[in-house]
Amino acid sequence: MTIDRRGADRRGDGRRTLHLAARFPGVDPATVRSGPRATSRIEFSSFERLARTAERGLFDFFLLAEEPQPREHQGPVHDPDVVGRPESITVLNALAAVTDRLGLAATVNAAFNEPFELARRLATLDRLSEGRAAWHVVTSCSALTGENFRRGGYLDRADRHTRAAEFVATARELWDSWTPAAPGAPYGVPRPFAHTGRHFAIEGEFTVPRSPQGHPVVLHAGDSEEGREFAASAADVVLGRPGTLEAGRAFYADTKARLARYGRRPGDLKIMPGVTYVLGDTDAEARERAAEIRERAAEIRRQKDPDPDPGPTTAGPSFIGSPLTVAEALDTFVQQGAADGFLLIPPPTPGGLDDFVDRVVPLLQERGVFRTEYAGTTLRSHLGLPDPVWKG
Repeated sequence: MTIDRRGADRRGDGRRTLHLAARFPGVDPATVRSGPRATSRIEFSSFERLARTAERGLFDFFLLAEEPQPREHQGPVHDPDVVGRPESITVLNALAAVTDRLGLAATVNAAFNEPFELARRLATLDRLSEGRAAWHVVTSCSALTGENFRRGGYLDRADRHTRAAEFVATARELWDSWTPAAPGAPYGVPRPFAHTGRHFAIEGEFTVPRSPQGHPVVLHAGDSEEGREFAASAADVVLGRPGTLEAGRAFYADTKARLARYGRRPGDLKIMPGVTYVLGDTDAEARERAAEIRERAAEIRRQKDPDPDPGPTTAGPSFIGSPLTVAEALDTFVQQGAADGFLLIPPPTPGGLDDFVDRVVPLLQERGVFRTEYAGTTLRSHLGLPDPVWKG
């Protein structure tokens, strides 16, 4: 089956269309790298391959989702950890040159960076990509990770989201310090900037003009009480983790209901839970493949720690079955108000996203719930988000 790029998005009997994004696999204990077709997690060709596949599938964006690695490791380092990872925004700037429409999202920690420097890097990506940049805001309080950034390393949990909220607000003030493009000023005009708050006090002049989408899109994955409130106040997309249809509907309703207190409408925030999937020619074959993947991941965990602490479960739903079964399940989540779309986490096997693009996307298009071509050029246009209002 091929993807039909003719025609515009359609709803088909009034049904809601859905959004899709892809996450480049992170470095974590479940990493599985085996077999002759396994590819590197640090070579540019690996990033390029997945990004090109996501764009071929008409996805909204591509997410690099790992946090900075701590300088000290607990226990031995194994080959599957692929010690190190190129810096996310640098990789995405390179990907901007080999993609045309795909949104490019970087995970950057709001606990261990500074607004002016990060806002400048993100604005540069947004300009170079002509309005396709996004910032996945994370708020880790890990002292080990913090040792890379500050003396002592630790940030109290109570400060995580307050600092992140002020960080995002400050970045948006910086992006707004340039006026929009106008006759005689195709890039706008910079204005002096000053911010004084609990966490930051900065002033000067920002150096990067606004992009065609105004600001980079802001993503957040927190599903705690604080995380939901932060998403409702500051995010454009929330990557929640509802594990069932019922849990997804509850999360969706609760998060959308919080928007009004910030003067926002339901359409101003898209909810796209991170989901895993395994495909097979039949449902039975897909279940067998899923069992094999789980066993390989469990074996790697056992090699690292013979008596592991399983810890809390944070995974979102997993869709396992034939392409038709998976397409129907994704559509059901959206039609029943459990999501606006999905951040796909491909199975840890070469070609995992290709299978989804080649076999599931056409079925979603046939159902009238997924685009057959990009209607716009910016990430905000893909997501159906309003352009930010310039606060002059």
